[in-house]
Amino acid sequence: MGRVMDIAFFHHADRCGMEDALEMLGEKIEDKHCCDDESFTIEGQDDLKLSWEEVDVESQIFLSAFFHSYVRLVSLSSEKTVQEEIYPPPLLVHDLNILHEIFLI
Repeated sequence: MGRVMDIAFFHHADRCGMEDALEMLGEKIEDKHCCDDESFTIEGQDDLKLSWEEVDVESQIFLSAFFHSYVRLVSLSSEKTVQEEIYPPPLLVHDLNILHEIFLI
């Protein structure tokens, strides 16, 4: 029982690198096998098309309510109102221009 070196889902997995090391040492790859290449395939479902009539009534009610509330949430969040309140400026404790001797000439 060995350890996992690489896992790939949508492309070929990388090898462990032992073949390259054996070639550098000048040994034949056929003599020593340290790694096993294992692959397996999981078959998916092809019949995933459901019609609205196949869903039970409680699920239809839930899905329609969820859809309408989600659409309303998205449409309300896009309408942003701008608050135009006038705030007074902060009170100055020190006059920073004179404190740091910064003047416009």
